[in-house]
Amino acid sequence: MRYHSPFRRPEPRPVAEGEHPLWDEALAAVNRDLAATLPEQRPLRLFAVPWEEGEPEQVYVALANGEWHGNPLWSGPDTAAGALEAVAEAAQETVTERLWRAWPLCSEHDLGMHVRKVSGRPSWWCAGSAAPGDPAHIRAAVGELDTLRRPHRPNRKRREPRPQG
Repeated sequence: MRYHSPFRRPEPRPVAEGEHPLWDEALAAVNRDLAATLPEQRPLRLFAVPWEEGEPEQVYVALANGEWHGNPLWSGPDTAAGALEAVAEAAQETVTERLWRAWPLCSEHDLGMHVRKVSGRPSWWCAGSAAPGDPAHIRAAVGELDTLRRPHRPNRKRREPRPQG
């Protein structure tokens, strides 16, 4: 690829499935969390950008339309857990900055969560509330937010059934 101007950047390209198998697998898990928490969003994708001629492309986690934010994924994750951690962090940064909303939210506290490793497994961590006895906690492993149910709220009003007809 030739550059005609130092100010002209090459176009990003969608990464083909199978090009980065560990990142593909990690992105599938993160997309399960996205679908469970933001069902109106299309799945995230990997995009590659050749920033410098002769240098390897940098890969980003992007929205379906190709927009991303933040740092590229570091090259060559050697474990599935390492790839999952990197992809989850990059996805969170892209979703948060491009959609202007915290993601993912803890369904108990309505707070943004962050990735933490627990026993070598990337998980979504919530800081909890400021109330005594409501400490920080792990909400779910990355890729498993779709298995959670919202907690029962005893003081919440029940909706009346709509009349048929």
